[in-house]
Amino acid sequence: MSAAPDFHQVLIIYDGDCYFCRAYVNFLRLQETVGPVELLSARSDDPRVRHFMQQGIKLNDDMLIVTALQMHAGAEAMHWLALKLPARSMAERCHAAVFRRRWLARLLYPLLRLGRRIWLALRGVPPIRDIAR
Repeated sequence: MSAAPDFHQVLIIYDGDCYFCRAYVNFLRLQETVGPVELLSARSDDPRVRHFMQQGIKLNDDMLIVTALQMHAGAEAMHWLALKLPARSMAERCHAAVFRRRWLARLLYPLLRLGRRIWLALRGVPPIRDIAR
């Protein structure tokens, strides 16, 4: 088994083939609040993707955020992001109003996941688990 990757920044692993996922991570302005952020497609050949999948993280179901101290997946990742993001624009304030509430993030995340799956199915994009093998 490989050793855990070394992180000196925030790593966000997301579905790089999903239009909505790409738009969301590009919407984030985390560098302003947490410092360097690395965006990594869960569909890439990067060894960190395989590492986290081997650890049981279901990257087809959840976005993953990794910091030097913690990992956050799915609704918890959305909640963590909302706590860290600046809320200056109307879109940022709406995002914060919803996802800073952990219970609401947990309630809405499955709907976001369903929307992503429908979008990918309509576009003919296979699930991540089929690509990562």
